[in-house]
Amino acid sequence: MARRVVYRLGLPAAFAALSWPALAQTPVLPMSEVEESAPTLPYILSMRERADVIDAILAKRLDTIIPQIMREEGVDLWLLMSREYFEEPVVASMLDAKSMSARRRTILIFHDPGNGEPIERLTVSRYGLAGLFEPSWDPEEQRDQWQAVADIIAARDPQKIAINYSDWTAFGDGMTLSQYRAMAAKLEPKYADRLVSGETLSVRWLETRTPEEVEIYPWIVRIAHALIAKAFSREVITPGKTTATDVQWWYRDTLANLGLAPWFHPSIGIQREDEEDMLRGDVVIQPGDLLWTDFGITYLRLSTDTQHLAYVLKPGETEAPAGLRQGLANSNHIQDILVSHFKVGRSGNEVLALAREQAIGEGLDPSIYSHPIGTHGHGAGTSIGFWDNQGADPRGEYSLRANTAWSIELTNYYEVPEWGGQRVDFRTEEDAFFDGESVRYLDGRQTELTLIPSGDQ
Repeated sequence: MARRVVYRLGLPAAFAALSWPALAQTPVLPMSEVEESAPTLPYILSMRERADVIDAILAKRLDTIIPQIMREEGVDLWLLMSREYFEEPVVASMLDAKSMSARRRTILIFHDPGNGEPIERLTVSRYGLAGLFEPSWDPEEQRDQWQAVADIIAARDPQKIAINYSDWTAFGDGMTLSQYRAMAAKLEPKYADRLVSGETLSVRWLETRTPEEVEIYPWIVRIAHALIAKAFSREVITPGKTTATDVQWWYRDTLANLGLAPWFHPSIGIQREDEEDMLRGDVVIQPGDLLWTDFGITYLRLSTDTQHLAYVLKPGETEAPAGLRQGLANSNHIQDILVSHFKVGRSGNEVLALAREQAIGEGLDPSIYSHPIGTHGHGAGTSIGFWDNQGADPRGEYSLRANTAWSIELTNYYEVPEWGGQRVDFRTEEDAFFDGESVRYLDGRQTELTLIPSGDQ
């Protein structure tokens, strides 16, 4: 097993003045192509420590990403709104760590005055927002919230006003019909004519990762890897007794005890010689089984999504059959092919087509369905295939951008000789970062099957 390395956090200059109580105990791990076989669970921050990290990163994101995307997209004013318990994805990502939801109706406005001046951040809401936005509405003077918004817009006379509506992405479709009607009724006609979709702003805000997020992301993925390693061990699985469902609920109970949250219910599947389909549910795990898991958490507002494979040794075995090992190696090779085609400006559909053409040309049997990850598990950005559509898709027309995180998710089917030529599904998924030049795995990738002893092994 590789040596576990925990680095002392070295902050970028922009963070030097920030007070993070968590810093002394926050491990920062380097990105790595090699994944540890049984990593130790890293330190988990307290809720108060997490809030400090979340708010510091949010402040930096607002200071850096918003000016860049608004100016590059040519938008003078971006208006966002959410009603309490009905938060749209962008607004939810801009709430501070102590704001569990929008309050009543939360309206946020970003305005670019031009001439290189700082972006205004306004909240037209009854309650403030942790000092991140300037309160800009006094209900005692103006009872009508949407009229207050109209007055702010008229005073600034923006030429291009973005609001969130979109046909192609849920991440940019947060303006509901009722709220649009209420807003439009108050706007001067000339400003209503200047409304445009904020869908690209929304996607770029959500998909872009700052250096600070990239610095802590490997540590977050390491937490997921450590929990998967424990799930695929004799500590959790007793062959001949433990069911797939038992392991799923072990994940859920363990996360609850750690104060962590999954963003989907964990999956466990069993592939078995002479069984055509993947087995699930209350099926008992047996020696000779190939196990698959799909597991993801959200921590410090960053999500993970990982699929790993394990083999349950039969009595007397010390390694998995060669055919199973080759199946994983084939999937690793498709990962290499896929990431080699990442290029800024290339669409997800183009990347998919190039990767499939190369893989099939090399005699492999791939299915590629990779996606962005970050604020959300299935994150904002372009899609690179779907398990049920290996051709071009409207959701894959958006272009790849630098400083984005990815789940490199795919499978290769391989006829395993030791299982009589049975076609086996070697699913794999690893989280990675695309800096615009290359793709690097955040905490390595699985290149060897996890082995689970049976009997007295």
